[in-house]
Formats: sequence, C-alpha cells, structure tokens
Amino acid sequence: MPQYWIDRLSDEADLEGVLEVEAESFTNPWTRAMYSWELQNRSVCHIFVVRTEECRVAGFCAFWLVFDEVHINNVAMRPRFRAQGIGTALLRHVLAEARQLGARRATLEVRASNERARRLYERLGFYVAGVRRNYYTDPVEDALILWRDDHEVAG
Repeated sequence: MPQYWIDRLSDEADLEGVLEVEAESFTNPWTRAMYSWELQNRSVCHIFVVRTEECRVAGFCAFWLVFDEVHINNVAMRPRFRAQGIGTALLRHVLAEARQLGARRATLEVRASNERARRLYERLGFYVAGVRRNYYTDPVEDALILWRDDHEVAG
C-alpha cells in the first residue's frame, strides 16, 4: 500500500484532481460548475482529499454538514488506489472530523448494484434505511439510502 495522507481541499489544483477522480469513477460525474456552487458555502460543504507522493489527489470525499447530520455526497478513489484500505481510512477520517464538528448521524446514497461500496459502508456501521427509485441515471438505477447513527459516527 502506498504512503498517503488526508487533507482538506485547498486550491484549484485539488479541485482539478477531484474532477479527474470523478471522471474515472462515475458514469455521470459532477461538473466543475457543480463543485464551484458547492464550495460557495464552506461552512456546510467540506471536501477531503487523499494524497500520495505520486498523486496529488488519489481520492476524495465531499460532504455537507447540516445541523447535526453528515450527508456524504461523493466519495471515490482512483482505480489504482482501490481495494487497499485507503478509502476506508478516508471515510473514517471524514466521520471523525464530522463528529468533531457536531455530527450525530451520517447518511449517503449508493447504487443498489454497487456491492463493493455497500460492503464498505456496512463495515463502517451504515445500514439500509430506504430506497430512492430511479435515483441514478446512465444507467437508471435505484439508490439505497444508508444511515449511520450517533454512537457509530466517530468511527
């Protein structure tokens, strides 16, 4: 496993790296305009990036903190950094940071067919609480709504 560290998104080069990870990871990636809109409210929107010596942005997690709830909007790793435990470390870091900011619960959506991601989230204490029909496009697919409660948010 490569050496890595986790930082807050800090500049335009980080955002460019996030957009590259998005393009490598999702069939319908978020755009620069979507992230620019998100970043206009830094008190709610938070983005953490994973760095390695060879890669400025190996992965990222973007989330909102709304009152006492964390809403994980996007989390992804570049393909070559997947299945190495780095994504798990990133999510643990994000959940711990959110807890420090007052979070008591966390939620996210995941494609119903994304078994690998679902297993990761379940290992971190998330559970299926509902379904959003036809939530995803390209291809159209249901999203599972996952939650994680107060006693587990700290990781």
